[in-house]
Amino acid sequence: MCHDHASAFTAPYSRREFVRLAGLLSASAGSAALLGGCAPRQPDPDEPVRVGYLPITDAAPLLAMHGLGYLEAEGLSAEKPRLFRSWSQLVEAFVFGHVNVVHLLSPLPIWMRYSAQVPTRIVAWSHVDGSALTVAPDITEVSDLAGRTVALPFWYSVHNVLAQRLLREAGLNPVVNARDVRGERDVQLVVMAPSDMVPALKAGQIAGFVVAEPFGALAESLGVGRVQRLSGDVWKEHACCVVTMHDRDIAGRPDWTQKVVNALTRAQLWLNSHPAEAAHLLSAEGEQRYTPHKPAVLGRVLQHELPAQYLQSGAVQHPEWQERRIAFRPYPYPTYTEELVRQLREVRVEGDTTFLQRLDPAQVAREVVTDRFVTQAMQAQGGPASRTETFSAPAQGPV
Repeated sequence: MCHDHASAFTAPYSRREFVRLAGLLSASAGSAALLGGCAPRQPDPDEPVRVGYLPITDAAPLLAMHGLGYLEAEGLSAEKPRLFRSWSQLVEAFVFGHVNVVHLLSPLPIWMRYSAQVPTRIVAWSHVDGSALTVAPDITEVSDLAGRTVALPFWYSVHNVLAQRLLREAGLNPVVNARDVRGERDVQLVVMAPSDMVPALKAGQIAGFVVAEPFGALAESLGVGRVQRLSGDVWKEHACCVVTMHDRDIAGRPDWTQKVVNALTRAQLWLNSHPAEAAHLLSAEGEQRYTPHKPAVLGRVLQHELPAQYLQSGAVQHPEWQERRIAFRPYPYPTYTEELVRQLREVRVEGDTTFLQRLDPAQVAREVVTDRFVTQAMQAQGGPASRTETFSAPAQGPV
């Protein structure tokens, strides 16, 4: 195993983002300085909606509800959504009240609430699926990642869960600290900002990444990588990002919260039925220029039909699931949150994870998620309240 250039490049990334945010949350836990540096106050019912987001397709419902005027249609004022480059920046802005509606990686609110006592809740899902394991052109099987480096957007992410599952199924050993890399079957996992992943893959500094779209589609379009496996083909209709708000807004202005979720749900319906228009709206060519991506790249993600070669290459191994690359569904199934807690207990991350062992999955689903607003918003559509979580195959291999 000889990939010293990759380890030297990625080692700083594997700690910087996570350690920065962990320190912030640790310092803020239980502090009156949380949310703007003062004691909790009664929220202003006329305070504008201030969305924070990363330039990924996970943010599409939040951006669409702004761009299509759905917030104004609900009688709300709204500032232009604020773009952030990394999860630590977004969480920091949310924690200190600079933004009040965000999409977060689905495990993040669990970590924030139980490890750092940040009063926040999930009010809806942002989307399902929408990520992929993307690899360098010389990788033909997951097992070829042995001795290489794979990037993730954050330790507390469904991407980490799925990456470690795929690696173990291929007989590989995921490693989160460079000093622990010892065997030929080890794969070093590192944290990296999503926007840095395609350049790092092109430069040979990493061999693959698991992250939200459109970065897999971008790597494909540039010819520097290919999709090895779609995330929705590993965990059927999994949530990736969730729409999150502060407890004080949910409790202090429920009408405002309901109107935001109404606009969000309406935006998701539109996104599901207008993929071409959505690609333009979200792109650098759209009026608001929400993301730096081209419509063609976003269109690869939002289109309903998957490329035929995905079946041939093995990127899709369960065509019977009839998964799209990404779909927008707001209902936060409790079974997903419960299973996510169980999965997080099994994966490796940096930092102290003892809080996870104390959690009751059903209690987490009740305490971290509130579904009453999205249920009200979906009344006209109906919608199931339960489901069974489905995985491609049992995880196995080295642990």
